[in-house]
Amino acid sequence: MAVRRQVTAQERAARAARRLVGRGAAGAEEVTRSLVALHATDPATVFLSVDARLARPEGSIEAVQEALYGPEAPLVRMLAMRRTMFVVTRDVAPDVYAAAGRPIAANERRKLLVHLAEGGGWDEKWLAAAEEAVEAALAERGELSGAELSKLVPQLREQVVVARGKPYEATQNVASRIIRTMAAENRIERRRPVGTWTSSQFRWAPARPLEERPAEDARAAVVRAWLGAYGPGTEADLKWWTGWTLTAVRKALAAVGAEQVGLDTGAGPATGYVLPGDAGPLEAPRPAAALLPALDPAPMGWQDRDWFLPQEHRAALFDRTGNVGPTVWWGGEVVGGWGQLADGTVVWRQLADRGKQAAAAVDRAAAELTARLGGVRITPRFRTPLERELASA
Repeated sequence: MAVRRQVTAQERAARAARRLVGRGAAGAEEVTRSLVALHATDPATVFLSVDARLARPEGSIEAVQEALYGPEAPLVRMLAMRRTMFVVTRDVAPDVYAAAGRPIAANERRKLLVHLAEGGGWDEKWLAAAEEAVEAALAERGELSGAELSKLVPQLREQVVVARGKPYEATQNVASRIIRTMAAENRIERRRPVGTWTSSQFRWAPARPLEERPAEDARAAVVRAWLGAYGPGTEADLKWWTGWTLTAVRKALAAVGAEQVGLDTGAGPATGYVLPGDAGPLEAPRPAAALLPALDPAPMGWQDRDWFLPQEHRAALFDRTGNVGPTVWWGGEVVGGWGQLADGTVVWRQLADRGKQAAAAVDRAAAELTARLGGVRITPRFRTPLERELASA
């Protein structure tokens, strides 16, 4: 049996610096494809993840808006891996939906029907009529906000009782659950926000149809893309990132012919996987500074992060449920965190000393980001201890 090649932490950092962090992309679509998917739970993350990786970041906000909402709109939001909101390229969307989105949508529908039956006594026939009315309103009027849809579709104004008889019993509108389930099923899609580019209140429009993909083929395509961007990684990394079963991960790795390499993880030696022919060493790029936003795909790409982020810095950079805050990178490792003052100035704190050159480069990157944001203040949806501390200074 051939001896597996050992990939060191330094090599993994070099790969991350070149493929996931380094600046040089021409546009939002290229950035998104290179990262497989952009985390979109917090709308600002999409814009800042792209901005950090463009060769010419000036005008990046407008460029991302055009990619998401323009006539061609090569990017689309969808509920996918781990029941998380992502932005993906439209050509990748069929595979992501078949591999992760479709089973989540089916589960969302099951939960919605229980919610409606228990809270209001409504059945599947009632829901179908409500959904048809939503689709008809969008077909006739074009893009509409949730509030505008509720005015046109009476069923969306209905309310349900949750936790009936409990001390925390409450009444909720059904609109958000119905709209979210329709979006998860790719019947409708999010379009321009009601407010600014940082808003999480979107208008809705009929979704573009997705080409059907067999689930196993789609999972193999997603794993192939993940390995190309994040490899080497372990089965545990992939299971965590995708939200699939271990059996599904192993089948997908076998389908793409992934090669095994040796890795050192926080739990000790482990088997990692790369694309066929990708096991060789990769030349490290010149170190560069990058300020990545909360929930950026790079720090959220693996379950085991010890090779680029020491355990002693986790408490400062993550919230209690595992969401990463804004991070400062030098090359392929996290060396600090950043936040914004009340006036929008970007400030950062060093957690790992990589010399005066690195610190000066981060200072420049922070000043440039401050200028591009033009006074817009970003408050992450999931706030972390270091970001809170910097923002309150």
